[in-house]
Amino acid sequence: MRLRYLTLIAVAFFSAFPLYYSVVVASRHNSALAEVPPPLLPGGNFFANVARVFDTVPFALALINSVLVAGAISVAVMFLSTLAGFAFAKLRFRGRNAMLLITVGTMMVPAQLGIIPLYMLMVKVEWTGTMYALIVPALVNAFGVFFMTQFLERALPNELLEAGRVDGATTWGLFWHVVLPVARPAMAVLGMLTFMSAWNDYFWPLVVLTPDNPTVQVALSTLASGYVNDYVLGLAGTAIGTLPLVLVFAVFGKQIIGGIMQGAVKG
Repeated sequence: MRLRYLTLIAVAFFSAFPLYYSVVVASRHNSALAEVPPPLLPGGNFFANVARVFDTVPFALALINSVLVAGAISVAVMFLSTLAGFAFAKLRFRGRNAMLLITVGTMMVPAQLGIIPLYMLMVKVEWTGTMYALIVPALVNAFGVFFMTQFLERALPNELLEAGRVDGATTWGLFWHVVLPVARPAMAVLGMLTFMSAWNDYFWPLVVLTPDNPTVQVALSTLASGYVNDYVLGLAGTAIGTLPLVLVFAVFGKQIIGGIMQGAVKG
């Protein structure tokens, strides 16, 4: 038992150390990168470097844009993927297996192949440079549909749905009052994964947004695009850009774990 705890502590240390060291460097001058041995304690320039980040790029706007985009995409993916997963897992209709196979097959197509036609579509509807171009194409994805389909096939008993129909519930009523409570643990996990993916997305925002209306990842790339790399400036921006992810996990982590354990007990 003691060996297990020591192993967990070691894994946690090596996982958190890069983030900690980025904060250490972000709180010092660039000369700290050349010090031998390297500094292991934070300096006193962190807030000054953070102020330089906000003066160099519109980082406050980037944070707002990323929170808006990642939050909207996460909520939409959780709801729509659960709705589609319920249909594929428990409803019987013509072409169900073929549609699910096509949906899963789209996961094998690299996203980069769709960038040009997607950008042409955004130009056509005049969404370039706006958050609509980031949110609308990502409202649902194949992974979320497949994930929720697999979960509901195992976790949602057919007898529960039949009992709801006997009580007079419609299909929408079954989804709202029966499916959503059962799917809550999987929705929490899917929401966390989707939020992280949307927050860390770089390529598509770089293509479709303008430099004066960026997301966090685009703003960070601007910080690192100078003729001489200011590593302290980049790491200060990275520390601020990582903080929302840490907060989201700290707030919802217990709910995710608790929901999974609750589902395991019920199963």
